[in-house]
Amino acid sequence: MAYSIDLSGRVAFVTGASSGLGAQFAKTLARAGVAVVLASRRVDKLKELRARIQGEGGDAHVVELDVTDMASIKAAVARAETEVGAIDVLVNNSGVSTTQRLQDVTPEDYDFIFDANLKGSFFVAQEVGKRMLARAKGAAPGTYIGGRIVNIASVAGLKVLPQIGVYAMSKAALIQMTKAMALEWGRFGINVNALCPGYIETEINESHWSTEGGAKLVSMLPRKRVGKPEDLDGLIVLLASGQSHFVNGAVIAADDGFAL
Repeated sequence: MAYSIDLSGRVAFVTGASSGLGAQFAKTLARAGVAVVLASRRVDKLKELRARIQGEGGDAHVVELDVTDMASIKAAVARAETEVGAIDVLVNNSGVSTTQRLQDVTPEDYDFIFDANLKGSFFVAQEVGKRMLARAKGAAPGTYIGGRIVNIASVAGLKVLPQIGVYAMSKAALIQMTKAMALEWGRFGINVNALCPGYIETEINESHWSTEGGAKLVSMLPRKRVGKPEDLDGLIVLLASGQSHFVNGAVIAADDGFAL
């Protein structure tokens, strides 16, 4: 017997959607019937992605978002709900990193990473979460009570890796943030979970895997391979769906066993 998950009628807000995993998450959710709101600073890239999704028959919308700017967060979420409808699913994907040893990290480097990966993710989730809570309490209109928030963390939040220590710290904090939100908001039907990808090949890093350093890293992985963005498709659809109603506060590693 075939089994499928249909997300028709749902609205998803995807941050960091201009490239990489964010773009893949958006395309996957659109194929499942979701109206996706593509959010990022790079509006030109978002428009290209919107055209691809619409060309496949999907429903996509573009909003400009800088997760390090509180006014931008409020404006982007408000515009999304005004133009598309109440947000049912948040994919909190925006993130940045630097590569350096801890003794070389400057205050500017530290703020750059934490402002985007943790502070920005927190206040995006808070802005969306407040609206989900209002609907759950009957204080705001909406046909879907509850919601799904998926925070995109990293295997680095579970296993510290060299030269990206501050990034690892930010993702570990994002995991704890996920658990705190799940604890406080779960009783309102809002499920908050963390997805921790391992090494995934994207257009940003694809050339790295053919270098000496990239080949050395691949040789250290459990099955000597890196993942593809589509390897996360099933998880993102499940976590966005009603079928994940019993999954709350989970930290799910999709890393081919690297963190074991």
